Amino acid sequence: MTLPIHSQQKRIREAGIELGVLPTGKMNAITDVPGVQVGHTTLILGDSVRTGVTAILPHTGNLFQDKVPAAIHIGNGFGKLAGFSQVEELGNLETPIILTNTLSVPVAMDALISYTLEQPGNEEVRSVNPVVGETNDGRLNDIRGRHVRKEHVFEAISGANSGPVSEGNVGAGTGTVAFGYKGGIGTASRRVPEKAGGYTIGVLVQANFGGILTLNGKNLARMLDRIPGSYKEDTDGSCMIVLVTDAPLDTRNLKRLAKRCMLGLARTGGIASNGSGDYVIAVSTAEANKVPYEAENVLLSKTSIHNDYLSPFFLAAIEATEEAIWNAMFAADSMKGFNGHQIDALPKQKILESVKE
Repeated sequence: MTLPIHSQQKRIREAGIELGVLPTGKMNAITDVPGVQVGHTTLILGDSVRTGVTAILPHTGNLFQDKVPAAIHIGNGFGKLAGFSQVEELGNLETPIILTNTLSVPVAMDALISYTLEQPGNEEVRSVNPVVGETNDGRLNDIRGRHVRKEHVFEAISGANSGPVSEGNVGAGTGTVAFGYKGGIGTASRRVPEKAGGYTIGVLVQANFGGILTLNGKNLARMLDRIPGSYKEDTDGSCMIVLVTDAPLDTRNLKRLAKRCMLGLARTGGIASNGSGDYVIAVSTAEANKVPYEAENVLLSKTSIHNDYLSPFFLAAIEATEEAIWNAMFAADSMKGFNGHQIDALPKQKILESVKE
């Protein structure tokens, strides 16, 4: 069974802390990018199952027939990101992006293949490159039980919408842990200045990593007595980052944009530890740059932002990633799960008092 998603805690901006200098989109979410949809399936069963699926759809049409430019950056490769090599080789995305737990990547791939083959217009398709990211939620979730099923992936895709995105203990973030506190799904957005086109950058994260918790440059790890000791369980984990923009960017500049997201992760104190799988998937939804499955002409015409105008895009990616991670943690509630493990929510009031001193 899946549980309904309840109203979440306040986001960090609503608590009075503004990160960065660029303006946010209307919802301060990845869905501020026109056409982008997000859906979750949340699995909370008994005392051991704490996992789920999150689906990100770059546009509402047939993604296989109208592919979108994409790039993937590996911050640290201790992970199981499916579909990397074809995106790296061809520079485009042809399925929704699915996030789940480590041992559920194969079933999510199978579901994405079925979903794509069943789309009207894809009757003759014989090859699909499903893109699935993961983090390991085995501390709170009975991950070896492999409780995610194909129908859970279908549910996340079919339930995707373009409104506000539920955050915290939902979807692929249900059982995650960040900096020793409850992690989860988080999202944020930024708009670049009008002189750079006024485009939107949206980011969604699956936060499940560690390091030296930092907020607006203040070392919270020391204040909260959370300095890593083992540099394994207290720093390892993973962070999946999905960036979508309506700006016409080619694969090369999407890769450059993806790299900057790791700077946003670093601003929160993440260190991309040895055991952390930190990946960024960056996508452009610009209509003019969609890649048709069937080539009608020898030449493929595309438009791209000039390199000289990219700096504000880089800043937007950094700020949106940083705030998305904080939103994931602010929205998350304490959770008890597998083998009785208890992970407490971020001590928000204590943090707010500290940073406002």
